[in-house]
Amino acid sequence: GRSSKAVAAAASASLVLATPAASLAADGVSFLAPKNNATVSETFDTTFSVSGLTVAPAADGVQEGSGHHHLIVDGTGYKEGLVIDKDDTHFHYGKGQEEATLTLAPGKHTLTLQFGNALHESYGPKYAKTITVVVK
Repeated sequence: GRSSKAVAAAASASLVLATPAASLAADGVSFLAPKNNATVSETFDTTFSVSGLTVAPAADGVQEGSGHHHLIVDGTGYKEGLVIDKDDTHFHYGKGQEEATLTLAPGKHTLTLQFGNALHESYGPKYAKTITVVVK
């Protein structure tokens, strides 16, 4: 009776203590999908996340520690403070989106995720991640 309750209490206490450390990801951005070097169809879904900063719509204005995702096709990330271009290969997710559907021509492409503030100013290389996909 009593010893099994003590064991259960100790086990749940250690789980509670272990959880914060386990959930601390390194600060930065990441692609949840697709994975690096994945083969994808011409139209495919992407999902992204950020640790260390907060996703917020650009319409909320510049707020310390917040911003939104930018996806750059076949390009590179931006130095901190530079404004991220907006064109056919630079996609802005200023409403705070964390997923998007892309359509790319067949072949090998790089996808670079770059986090930026409400003015589309880059948070720099720490908040950039590049993966490669092969479109079939």
